[in-house]
Amino acid sequence: MTKPIEFDNLLKQGKISRREFIKITSALGVSTLVAPAFLPSLSHAAEKTPKKGGLLRLGLAHGNTTDTLDPATQNNAMSGTMYLSLSNTFVEIGPDGGLAPAIAESWEASPDAKTWTFKVRPGVEFHNGKTLDADDVVASINHHRKEDAKSGAKVLLKSITDIKKDGKNTLVISLDQPSADFPFMLADIHITMLPAKGEDVDWRSGVGTGAYMLEDFEPGVRTALKRFPNHWNKDKGHFEQVEMLSIHDMAARTNALRTGRVDLIDRIDLKTVDLLGRVKGIKVNEITSLGHYAMPMNTGVAPFDNNDVRMALKYAIDREALLKTLFKGHGQLGNDQPISPANRYFAKELPQRKYDPDKAKFHLKKAGMENLTLPLHAAGAAFPEAVDLAVLYKEYAVKAGITINVVREPNDGYWSDIWMKKPWCFCYWRGRPTEDWMFSSAYAADAKWNDTYWKHERFNKLLKEARSELKDAKRRELYAEMQRIVRDEGGQVIPLFNNYLLACNEKLEHGPMLRYADLDGYKLPERWW
Repeated sequence: MTKPIEFDNLLKQGKISRREFIKITSALGVSTLVAPAFLPSLSHAAEKTPKKGGLLRLGLAHGNTTDTLDPATQNNAMSGTMYLSLSNTFVEIGPDGGLAPAIAESWEASPDAKTWTFKVRPGVEFHNGKTLDADDVVASINHHRKEDAKSGAKVLLKSITDIKKDGKNTLVISLDQPSADFPFMLADIHITMLPAKGEDVDWRSGVGTGAYMLEDFEPGVRTALKRFPNHWNKDKGHFEQVEMLSIHDMAARTNALRTGRVDLIDRIDLKTVDLLGRVKGIKVNEITSLGHYAMPMNTGVAPFDNNDVRMALKYAIDREALLKTLFKGHGQLGNDQPISPANRYFAKELPQRKYDPDKAKFHLKKAGMENLTLPLHAAGAAFPEAVDLAVLYKEYAVKAGITINVVREPNDGYWSDIWMKKPWCFCYWRGRPTEDWMFSSAYAADAKWNDTYWKHERFNKLLKEARSELKDAKRRELYAEMQRIVRDEGGQVIPLFNNYLLACNEKLEHGPMLRYADLDGYKLPERWW
């Protein structure tokens, strides 16, 4: 079997910097690089033994009334956690950032990486008693490939030319170009296994292969699950019941944890996180992530179609001050491109962009737009600090001759009514384990979630070349150029990479956490006890 593309070179770094330490701990399966007060000992983690039973109650800063049971529509952490509780992706990403078997037991590539053969795990049962086979896998993947598909995963599967089964439990996927990272795409959260139905899949019933079955679903309000006794992996799904509540208000969420209404909350108030961690019966978990906060501009409309305006806005924000004051050091500086220092091909040679009002004025003058006034749409639904960040950004930008009018939007409906609708707003991106995955999801010209509506001929050419390139050194060179192009010509202001913080009842336990998405990779109900 061909070894999946993993971060095998993370331990071959020479000098140990903070970035290399993140990589090394990840490669060892220890994804909890945290502030010392929150760092559990490795020996303690090794001694933890999962226990079955109990009710898990989550208070989450997510959930929309527009959410559905179709995983193709997933766009927030609450719906994502629901999907990965109800079903499984074809392959999984482990704590080390590499691929791990799931519904696919194993896989191998042809020498040119254009044909991939997967062995489907036998004996996997759906919640309705049906046994999964290759037909279900084909239908589940094709659900996101249909001509009218609205799935965020559609662009990830664009290179597929053919999917066919070879017997009951073997799948052969052909691509139009080599792709060394292709199996990673089948770990995308949208592509969960659903029972085939006609020419599509049955997603309306909520039936899947996951550790939990659906009991109740009120979009944007509440989701109730119960343990599936016949789940194929007996090491997953320890709670008898799971309840997820959408609590957008940070104070209400924190109070729900303090009073015992819920067992765990996300999106903690960074101003009070230290105090919360000292409350009897409550503990705080913090890990570095691949996720980042961003302010996408619609590059298809004025004035954001002018790159000098975009550059002015990038120089008009004080990232270091934001990280120190607003985020209390819980993150890493961003550089207007989405590849994290923990990614394999991170371009460390790119200079860190700094706050420079004079350079911002230079670019505004070049664009002929001195004394620019712009609305910036913000809501806590994007991330809790979004509104405060917008207010601080407004203060920084004044020195560059830019007036930012902060427009506070309601949380409910933010992702359907504001994001990708307003010319300039806030967004949160969970991490993607590979550069190709991140760029294909949000920066490719035809990506459904290209929220800057950015089309760059050279970038899109490099994206295809890098995907097909099998030589590591050349791939690194291509991805470095792509990061530079996005940094200097793209439509995102990316001030920082955020840490993931969770506060919970001290009785909750877990193993090494996943850091490519919040809530333990959206798999918290499956992995905690």
